[in-house]
Order: sequence, then structure tokens, then C-alpha cells
Amino acid sequence: MRESLHAEWTKLRTLASTFWLLLAAAALTAMVSAAAAAAVRCPSGGCADDPAKISLTGICLGQAVVAVVAVMAVSGEYGTGMIPVTLTATPRRLTVLAAKAAVLAGLVLVTGAIAVFASLLAGGLILPGRGIGPSHGYPAISPGDGPVLRAAFGSVLYLALIALLSLGAATAVREAAVAIGAVLGLLYLVPIIAVAAGNADLSRHLEQIAPMTAGLAIQATTGLNTLPIRPWAGLGVLAAWAAGALLLGGLLLRMRDA
Repeated sequence: MRESLHAEWTKLRTLASTFWLLLAAAALTAMVSAAAAAAVRCPSGGCADDPAKISLTGICLGQAVVAVVAVMAVSGEYGTGMIPVTLTATPRRLTVLAAKAAVLAGLVLVTGAIAVFASLLAGGLILPGRGIGPSHGYPAISPGDGPVLRAAFGSVLYLALIALLSLGAATAVREAAVAIGAVLGLLYLVPIIAVAAGNADLSRHLEQIAPMTAGLAIQATTGLNTLPIRPWAGLGVLAAWAAGALLLGGLLLRMRDA
């Protein structure tokens, strides 16, 4: 396993696109979060806004870049014809997938931590000037606040789980374009369908099982009783999607030729 981890780390580390895409994911997340914080306004206070959730809005777009990085970690090898070499060097195919998952998750956790810290910092600086701060009765965006810490830590885990979901999908379908389309469709189209369903119960059920809407419940720090699913339970739903994708990818990797 150690050799596989070193090999996968070397492949990802020496691929220039990995660094730039992860940098883009962190930058995009922070910039979109700052823009979202600057766009809201509640001068008189009393608005139904969640400061932490607003500050973490960029996760919704940053996850797309993370998904691309994860897909390319597998599909890139199929595209270049290097996957037979990898599987010859490490005949235990599940070991290869586990090593890819571990290295990828580690990189995304670091990237996510930077993105979340920058997003919350921007929100903490911008939102009070927009009327959403302690002076108007809103909770401060502070790591010492339990719900904010949960939202921050959960958002980092959310990005790592999105990476693992995408890795599993890419392993299952091989083709980069198909895998990216499938993952992004699952993330972004299901919430749209839930809104357009026109049935409150159906919409709520779709939000409870959709990986993005369920997973992002972890960011909520206010109005928890109105959520379709509790924060940690929502992240558990996303973890189940990621585990299922990795299981399917691992089975297909073992069953078929490289």
C-alpha cells in the first residue's frame, strides 16, 4: 500500500493541472463567497439570513472544479493509455483505487480548508457592513462558535466527499466527459428538479436524498428545524453516495480489462 500511495502522490504532484485546478477551486470558492456576502443587505436587521451559510456560498461552485480534478485522476490515465502500466505495477486493483482515493482526499482536504478559511474570513469582514452582524443580532462568524465550526469543518469534508464521489464515477465509466457530466448533473440538476416538482413533499424528499442539497445542510447554523434534513445526517447521505460510487467503481475495475 505504501508503494501505491507514493506512486499516486507522485503522479498527482507532478501533473501541473492538478495544482492549478486545486488553486482555482480555492480561489473560486473564496471569490464567490465574498461576492455573495457583498450582495446581501439587511440594514435594519431581522432578515432570515444565515451568516455562515452566506459566507460559504462559494462551495457550490468550487465543488465543480474539485469534481474535475477527481475525474482526471482516473480518466487521465485511461486517456493517455497509462492505466495498464499502473495495474501491471500494482496488480491489486482495489489497492490502486484506495491509494488514489487517499491521496486525492488529502489534497482536497487541504484545499478545502484554505478555501473555507478564506470564505469565512471574507464573510466576517463584509457581512457586518451589510447589516448582518452581531450589532443586528446575528451570530458572529467565529471559529469559537460551535455551529460555525461545524459548518466550516463539514464544508471541508463535503468537498472531500465530492472528490471521492467523482473518483468512483470516473472509475466506473472511464471517459472523462461522461464522468464529469454525470457528476455535475447529479449535483446540480436534481436540486432544480426538486424546485420544479411542484409538490412540497416530493421536493423535500428529493432534497433529502440529493447529494448536494443534503450535503450542504452541514453549512446551516440557523433555522435548523426548517431544513429538509439535519446537518450531519445530510453529510451522511453524501458519504453514502461517495461510498456507493467507489464500490461500483471498484467492482467494475476488478471485473473488466484495463
